[in-house]
Amino acid sequence: MPSFEITPIGTVRNDRTDVQHTDNWGAVRSTITVDERFGEACLQGLECFSHVEVLFLSDQFPELDDYREPRPYRGRSDLPPLGVFAGRGPRRPNRIGVTTCAVESVHGRELTVLGLDAVSGTPVIDLKPAMREFHPEHIRQPHWVSRLMSEYFQP
Repeated sequence: MPSFEITPIGTVRNDRTDVQHTDNWGAVRSTITVDERFGEACLQGLECFSHVEVLFLSDQFPELDDYREPRPYRGRSDLPPLGVFAGRGPRRPNRIGVTTCAVESVHGRELTVLGLDAVSGTPVIDLKPAMREFHPEHIRQPHWVSRLMSEYFQP
């Protein structure tokens, strides 16, 4: 397949630097500074939305050499093995992450959000306002996912 290049649009800044600390993201306040090439009005109107989808590159994780074999989620032997596209972890092809975060404030090229599960220095590749019409009403998932994720977004 042909490859392509993505240039980040901004960078995450917050108090989280340990990529191994993978829970308790709910109270994490992050400021995304958008690159100056987009101008001071690039976020105008985003303050009217309660949430924003942040697409980012988990660049501090190496890509795996082989994705063919299902692996236990988060490396936990008490969880079923999953194919690479059945999980949301950072060790994946292209290392793209996406999280819907609460918008706290917008000031020029700075967007402050709550609940972004990306460490400081993470490149942001896109921002999209969260709109009800793009999110399904009913999500089905295995029972163990709710148990596993119970502390992920806790403060």
